[in-house]
Amino acid sequence: MRNDNTFGSDFERIFMGLLAVITGILLIYLAIQGPLFLGTIHYKSAPVIDNQIIGQDVVNLFLLSVISLVGGVALWLRKPVAKYLLITTPLYLIYFVLSYTIGWEWSSPAYSGNSEKYFFHFLFILVAALLTIFYALAVFPRDRVARFSRKGLTVYSVLLVFFLLVFAAMWMNEVFEVMARGTTRGYEIAPTAFWLVRVFDLGFTIPLGLLSIYLLWTRPASSFPIQFMFYGFFCTMVTAVITMGVIMGVKNDPTFLWRDLVVFVVLGVIVFAGFFYILRNFKKA
Repeated sequence: MRNDNTFGSDFERIFMGLLAVITGILLIYLAIQGPLFLGTIHYKSAPVIDNQIIGQDVVNLFLLSVISLVGGVALWLRKPVAKYLLITTPLYLIYFVLSYTIGWEWSSPAYSGNSEKYFFHFLFILVAALLTIFYALAVFPRDRVARFSRKGLTVYSVLLVFFLLVFAAMWMNEVFEVMARGTTRGYEIAPTAFWLVRVFDLGFTIPLGLLSIYLLWTRPASSFPIQFMFYGFFCTMVTAVITMGVIMGVKNDPTFLWRDLVVFVVLGVIVFAGFFYILRNFKKA
């Protein structure tokens, strides 16, 4: 077996490419079978939650599946772009699987559905995402040096931290409301989804954003693979959240708030601008 330091061993390259391609196919299949098209999959949740599922399925069908398929084939063809594509997907896919499995009300007797029949589809995507993290970080290019100006990095850091804290305050306010009153907007129809989203965002998404800024100040050059993975997650996740919000608004979802959508759109602009800023300031050594 021939080793290639750029892509790992032939076995690793072929195997990870296969995982990516199958993941892409499964994302297309699940999106088509869900409420977006056929409605064959009935998730155990209130009907109004379908608006959020449709929004996420749109992103899975037209963005994540494409990245996975192209990344997998590019890996087989030894194209360097494969590493950049595949490292953007795993954190989002982990979030997606958790929200579609334990995130909906699978254990609630109040809702009926058949989504548990697709358990192994979701499980495959979760395992593939986990393996992709380790593989992508191992083979990701490390020939980059940081060229950040102190002024530019300061402006970027202040803006991102500010909106991350606004985002956190929004969720914390709803958590405090549940603690004080026992309920909040949309809580009764999907309490499990409520807690999963708040725990994941407050305990994972927002800390990752703050950690990415810390690493830019303390370990800018060595953190390039981590920054790329983080921003892949931020960009795909904020795209999914904005799409969900748009679908909810179009369908007059009672849990929709313009405040939330505006905050996420502004945060999305900052995230994508930040990704461009990061890429522009990492140069080949």
